[in-house]
Amino acid sequence: MMAVQIFLEEHEIFRRSLRSFLEKEVKPHLDEWRKNRQVPREIWRKMGEQGFIGYWLVEKYGGAGADFVYSVVLIEELHRSGAWGLGAAVGVHNDITMPYIDILGTEEQKMRWLPKCCSGEFISAIGMTEPGAGSDLQAIRTVAVRDGDDYIINGQKTFITNGYYCDLIVLAVKTDPRAQPPYKGVSLIVVENGTPGFIKSRKLEKMGLHSSDTAELFFEDCRVPVTNLLGREGDGFVPMMRNLQQERLVSCLGAVLSAERMLEITIEYCKTRTVFGKPVSRHQHNAFKLVEMATEIEMAKDFSYHMVLDHMEKKDITKKVSMAKWYNAELANRVAYQCVQLHGGYGYMDEYEICRDALDARMGSIAAGTTEVMKTIIARMMGL
Repeated sequence: MMAVQIFLEEHEIFRRSLRSFLEKEVKPHLDEWRKNRQVPREIWRKMGEQGFIGYWLVEKYGGAGADFVYSVVLIEELHRSGAWGLGAAVGVHNDITMPYIDILGTEEQKMRWLPKCCSGEFISAIGMTEPGAGSDLQAIRTVAVRDGDDYIINGQKTFITNGYYCDLIVLAVKTDPRAQPPYKGVSLIVVENGTPGFIKSRKLEKMGLHSSDTAELFFEDCRVPVTNLLGREGDGFVPMMRNLQQERLVSCLGAVLSAERMLEITIEYCKTRTVFGKPVSRHQHNAFKLVEMATEIEMAKDFSYHMVLDHMEKKDITKKVSMAKWYNAELANRVAYQCVQLHGGYGYMDEYEICRDALDARMGSIAAGTTEVMKTIIARMMGL
């Protein structure tokens, strides 16, 4: 069967422009950003100026009405450039957080926030995960109590990508903690940076993806206008479940592209590194390992591209994307292990890309729903 083709000439034009930008503005600074544990805000604004953020929005909000394949190109090129931390940050902003505002926001809310998100002036984050509530979003304990024309928010969020530098966060809260079933008490409220009581506690030290900030946030009597509510009160859970399809699709694409990059680096190394008088790749065992990884990556990538088409046709991909999410993430981790091994001692050295990539890849089987949660979802859909 031929590999599925999803890219048109317009997508390739976008790719060439983006690749040129990354070569000039991003790749030379990756080591510096990794050491500093942040990406300069200037890069966000430059990406916005070039049309690399929010392109899927309609023109009046700053976009170009582009399709989701442009996001696939963005994910591919960010991973191929080695900018995985930036890729995580931009992915959360562009393909996960902004859609909530676009889908649920009023016209006033959209005009207020989306153009600035599109231009890179604003960085956005999604606030779901709490210390006691990860994949089980019904169990969140952050509460928003109505007080006249405001909500007063109290609670804590953790592991929030873009949390430390965000200008606004779409926050999952309980507006009715006593609702039964619990999900009917969940709402989404936008909290802007600088709001009294919105405390950015600290940047968390992670295993990998060091150039993307991940934060612990507190909300202490944080007073937010009722006009910042997205959609209707108590209707936040269903949109989160629906939008998780796209979040997990972005995640599984990132995982398989991470694996592809690690394999490419390793093939190049194995062709030039000599052991026992011949290149590492000429030893049959090593060649077979490389072939096995290439085969699995090709199959996973093809399956993922098929899902992109289904997603664009608004089909329910919950089961398939849950399968791809866990499989691609675990594949990336297997590839990381084998590629480090094939590099030998050099694979353990931080100055080598494969060492850094292996650390970055580990997050894939945790974020956006762990491997175990994905399997639980699939098992339920199979009637097990």
